[in-house]
Amino acid sequence: MSFSLAHAGWSAGIEPESGGSLSRLEWNGMSVLRPAAPGTRNPLQMASFPLVPYANRIAQGRFGEHRLPRNFGAHPHTLHGNGWQSEWTAQAEGEGRLRLLLDHRGGEAWPWSYDAEQEIELLAGVARFRIELTNRGSRPMPAGLGFHPYFPLHAQTRLMAHAAAVWLSDDQQLPVRRASAVHFGDWASGAPVAGSGLIDNVYEGWNGFARISQPGYRLDLAATGARAFHLYRPEGGDFFCFEPVSHLPDAHNRQEFALDMLQPGESLALAMRISISG
Repeated sequence: MSFSLAHAGWSAGIEPESGGSLSRLEWNGMSVLRPAAPGTRNPLQMASFPLVPYANRIAQGRFGEHRLPRNFGAHPHTLHGNGWQSEWTAQAEGEGRLRLLLDHRGGEAWPWSYDAEQEIELLAGVARFRIELTNRGSRPMPAGLGFHPYFPLHAQTRLMAHAAAVWLSDDQQLPVRRASAVHFGDWASGAPVAGSGLIDNVYEGWNGFARISQPGYRLDLAATGARAFHLYRPEGGDFFCFEPVSHLPDAHNRQEFALDMLQPGESLALAMRISISG
């Protein structure tokens, strides 16, 4: 069942059964995120989807004694957790507000039990998103969160974001080497996003703020609980992804990458606010 929210000039579509995804986010009739194609059920074609209980890749789906199944076609790594491939339930909580719940009780895709909760709230000039993950098992659980929003890409689109460094990747998109944060663009000064070549890289040491300038309006994105952002710009695409994440790719296998460990009953949260101005 699809849900719609409308409040204070905002309009959003939510697809609980398709990974708890957003199908659209509009402000005064204008698409702030890339809208989903009519009739699609694929979270990868939506406007945004949640990353839970981890973000990005786990190399070969392996860490410690655990072996996770591939969940992204022929891609060699498991990707983005299992929340985006699960059915969530929705609870309306008043005008412009919705809560989404996921009850995972272990299994092949993720051996630990957890609860996840998303909150979506539309306010004057601000769209607010929050996700919380709680370990419901009896042993410690590695945990990570993220948001995967798709933004329209125009020739005039510019991004401003401050980070300490970018990680360059190998041919399987796993991070291998730190580089200057200006390697793909001087985002700290506000650089055009459009360009040639693939960007699919994580930036560490992010201060939690980004500005996206689009033709006719500006977005300020603020995140709490995000240590990094992942930037995805496909070759020749009409969109890009700016993903606030709590950890770096393959952190489950790398001691130098911070990864949260939740004790039984403990929770981890990540929040994102998108503010708009003309």
